[in-house]
Amino acid sequence: MNFNRVAKTGLLAAAMIIAAPAFADHHMEEAKADHTPEGSAIFVPAPPAGKGQIVFFRPGGMGMAMGCTVNQGTADDKTKITSLGNGKYAIVLADPGKQDYWVKSEKKDALTLLVEEGETQFVRCKIKMGLMAGRPDLSPSTAAEFVEKSDGLKPVDDEDLGEGALRAADIKAAK
Repeated sequence: MNFNRVAKTGLLAAAMIIAAPAFADHHMEEAKADHTPEGSAIFVPAPPAGKGQIVFFRPGGMGMAMGCTVNQGTADDKTKITSLGNGKYAIVLADPGKQDYWVKSEKKDALTLLVEEGETQFVRCKIKMGLMAGRPDLSPSTAAEFVEKSDGLKPVDDEDLGEGALRAADIKAAK
């Protein structure tokens, strides 16, 4: 019998026993029923299997009367995702892979995201000053910024949600 092989096998077994609780804790964290950022009063459900999701939000500020209509795809082949009014947010499911989103008023602003299965990304829409009207601007954000800006945010009304966006009933059912 090879002593080195027995010693290595014993060490490996001991390492697995020691690591098992950490492995289980890590996977329990991944299996949480929601993706609500810590400190947020807004519930963000986990995306369904095979999907990722993006939380689009527009905190208050400039251009209060102007909407931020988020589209997916190209100008020729577009799908309206949501119209973010001032102080609103929407949760949108996405297929894994490269996804193109854009907004337009005087100028077009586009954002490409690489979506992974099971992840939640955050995108902020901000209205910047334009010549004749405000210009919507999409930019990647973080869960921390979402939490910071989420005070007073309300969900987009169901009639202002497009394809792939979670409706109030979807979010309620996920709780």
